[in-house]
Amino acid sequence: MLKQLSATFIGLLLATVGAQAAIAETVMEKIIRTGNLTIGANLDNVPFSYINENNEVVGYSIDIADRIREEVGKELGRDVVLQIVEVQDMSDALPKVKAGELDIVCDTAFTWERDRYVDFTVSYAVAGIQLLVPNDTPINSRETLMGRRVAVVPNTIVEDAIKVIQDDIEVVPVTSVRAGMEALKKGTVDAVAGDGIQMGGLRQVLDMPNTKVIPQPAEIRYGVGCMVQENNSGFLRLANRALVRLAEGYIHGDPEDVAIVDKWIGSEGLVPADNDKLRQFFNYLVVTHEQVMEPQK
Repeated sequence: MLKQLSATFIGLLLATVGAQAAIAETVMEKIIRTGNLTIGANLDNVPFSYINENNEVVGYSIDIADRIREEVGKELGRDVVLQIVEVQDMSDALPKVKAGELDIVCDTAFTWERDRYVDFTVSYAVAGIQLLVPNDTPINSRETLMGRRVAVVPNTIVEDAIKVIQDDIEVVPVTSVRAGMEALKKGTVDAVAGDGIQMGGLRQVLDMPNTKVIPQPAEIRYGVGCMVQENNSGFLRLANRALVRLAEGYIHGDPEDVAIVDKWIGSEGLVPADNDKLRQFFNYLVVTHEQVMEPQK
């Protein structure tokens, strides 16, 4: 009798879950219904997403999201509006993407653990775990990092990565990378560990010319892409197509595509990067996918 009841209960439970999954609204269905694409963005993540001096939300990832919005609009044959919702960190963003409260969150590092809960687009940048240090620092190797006070945001991939590089350090927990950089200004820490691109951008905003990002290149690197809710292959396909389209345009020198990348992370960008390496990265992205093959503008 107990086994029969248990089987019946489990069957009802699975039927309920299946029914809920069947009626769950996909991202594309939601966009069709509302006309909105909702992106979650950390608004203190220079150069990916932040508020500029004109009180506008700008950044590389905002431009990326706008390209995805355009791609979705072309597919649907209608205008789509980009809605930006502030998120604080990954512990805030990932559950909202998983629950369908947000359609997409960009400037996100792929990890296998995160991949358990959400899907990822192809990458549109490569970043790495690095240190921000004073120009006159004696820190120049793993050995000289021993015993140093390093500001780290807890419960992030940075916390795990910095211990792989050197586990004999004094970890100083901070609420954000910006807070860590302020501590470096005051001299209460010897280094800040974080995403090298983000620290390079904040370094400009916080006017810290007497600092540098090390090592070059980063020892631990990762792709930067966007998270989307699982089981949304139609939307994920369009997001990936928008990113490959941008990469292809950059390789071919399309002025609009080049401008989007270069103003943020190009040789003359907010965070300077080697344009030849950017082309190599985008070329790899294009050749590992079908080319969009559209006429040149």
